[in-house]
Amino acid sequence: MSDIEFVDGLIVREPGAAAPEFVKARISIKVADLGVWLRAKHKAGEEWVNADVKVSKNGKWYASVSTYKPKEKDETPKGKPADMDDDDGIPF
Repeated sequence: MSDIEFVDGLIVREPGAAAPEFVKARISIKVADLGVWLRAKHKAGEEWVNADVKVSKNGKWYASVSTYKPKEKDETPKGKPADMDDDDGIPF
């Protein structure tokens, strides 16, 4: 098995056949389990937990913790040389 971290207490299912098109998933929450899981994440220093809804190879829907991390932004403004004075735009 891979390094998938499931969201404890969160169950995702495909919408039923009679569901309108705008319903994309059915989600069930087991409050006690999800609460314990979220408190553990908070204790570990997490402010946010992002999850992805996925479909397994056998067609079962599930939610897993997203491991996506955006790249660090370069703090140097584009189009402006680093040796420019910020106050008047005239080089030193």
